[in-house]
Amino acid sequence: MLHNYFVYIITNEFRTTLYIGVTNNIQKRLSQHYFDSQNAKLSFAGKYNCNFLVYYEGFQFPKEAIAREKELKKWRREKKNNLISEFNPKWETLNNQIV
Repeated sequence: MLHNYFVYIITNEFRTTLYIGVTNNIQKRLSQHYFDSQNAKLSFAGKYNCNFLVYYEGFQFPKEAIAREKELKKWRREKKNNLISEFNPKWETLNNQIV
């Protein structure tokens, strides 16, 4: 199965703020978040310096990815933290592990 769409969670340096998004090009999107924060644009991710990838899921179809993004955004913080910890126990930055 090809994963052409991704739901991802990024956070800031101190892991205090989470941003959930969906994209079909995760590396490009991550760099957009990074440059937004460097240029002090007022996007949510830029405002809170969220540019550290800690979680992602791949999907074949965009509707599936969008539905999952909406589902995750409704979750309480504790449940999001548990999801990330199961996938990435040390909350390591995964930016360079995605191609």
